[in-house]
Amino acid sequence: MKNEEFGDGPLTRRDFAVASLAAGAIVAASSAQAAEGGLVETDVMIKTPDGNCRAAFIHPQTGSYPGVIIWPDAFGLRPTMRDFGRRVASAGYSVLVPNPFYRVTNQTPVVQDTLHFNFGDQAQMAKLMPLMGSIGAPGAAEKDAVAFVAFLDSQPQVNTAKKIGTQGYCMGGPLTLRAAAAVPNRVGAGGSFHGGGLVTDNANSPHLLASKIRARFYFGIASNDDMRQPDAKDKLKAAFASAGNPAEIEVYKERLHGWTVPDMPMQQPAIYHMADAERAWTKLFALYKTALA
Repeated sequence: MKNEEFGDGPLTRRDFAVASLAAGAIVAASSAQAAEGGLVETDVMIKTPDGNCRAAFIHPQTGSYPGVIIWPDAFGLRPTMRDFGRRVASAGYSVLVPNPFYRVTNQTPVVQDTLHFNFGDQAQMAKLMPLMGSIGAPGAAEKDAVAFVAFLDSQPQVNTAKKIGTQGYCMGGPLTLRAAAAVPNRVGAGGSFHGGGLVTDNANSPHLLASKIRARFYFGIASNDDMRQPDAKDKLKAAFASAGNPAEIEVYKERLHGWTVPDMPMQQPAIYHMADAERAWTKLFALYKTALA
């Protein structure tokens, strides 16, 4: 597969340096644009049954809008996810981006250098696994969803006459399902991008929650995830169809797990793919426009 961002040859030390600077520049530029675009971004602490969760609350300066919850990937609340929040808020939403690992730590980001993180390094992964396990524990995401929705509904910047949207990346994908099932009367739309563990053989598999979900869903699946579990998309589709709530499910050809997130670890071929990341954003905003009315 051709690497459109860096070419077909091996990445050099200079490539890494240039790309790292570029990623930082994108985040800085986005922050400046958000300020110019009239957004307000505040760090808040949200009380949940399990403690206090740090989160970023981002919304236009004036007016009230549908709420949106962004569930981060394994790298948690960090500049890239705040940048995602600003992008959604700029489109006319009041957005909450929580630290999903608050049960263990409220220090963010949990990984300082995501570009050079190695998922194959057991020592590095050992630092992430307890964090991921904390939000993956039975009932954790559901309790958080109830608390996050309650927070949004208490804010004057949130229009409670409109449904709430939820989007998630990698490990955040199944959390969108758990959130939609936990608060079905409020969550009206969900987007999962390269979600991990959407379909398992366990009795508590996220896809089995479809019968409790009223929200419309879009699932963007990475090609390598589909190759590892080719029947997952079919089981997911069948579960939503059986519930009378058909979901849109799309496999992104040649895209790798994590393709929508700019600060994914750098490798050859590249994980992040700008063109298809933009396609995913287009699908998400189209869903929000119709389902959060």
